[in-house]
Amino acid sequence: MKTIKVSVVTPDGPVYESDVEMVSTKAESGELGILAGHVPMVAPLQIGAVRLKKENQSDLVAVSGGFLEVRPDQVTILAQSAEQATDIDLDRAKSAKDRAEQRLNETKRENVDFKRAELALKRAMNRINVSERNI
Repeated sequence: MKTIKVSVVTPDGPVYESDVEMVSTKAESGELGILAGHVPMVAPLQIGAVRLKKENQSDLVAVSGGFLEVRPDQVTILAQSAEQATDIDLDRAKSAKDRAEQRLNETKRENVDFKRAELALKRAMNRINVSERNI
């Protein structure tokens, strides 16, 4: 099967680079599956996992939003933050999840930013899910 070059890049530098057979991820418009020769496009990404399928394996990368650019021979993901499943600190992600849930449950405090807490919870859950699927 044909391959396509994939780069996942954050402001801190590259996170993933490889030739893969298929990229699947969640864009704001829905699920995307990208193969070599795909029509060029740009799409905003949701907080979620990027599955990168190779011959007999799949790599997972947790991304926290960003953009996906597709060219016939290359896919570039520009993410606000991204971590390969093997690099995720599961204990840290669970602590972040607990803190976000605690903030969401604090209804008595008026200065709680619920949108920010919800996004923190989504990011933490994404990291946990990606890490646990890789085990």
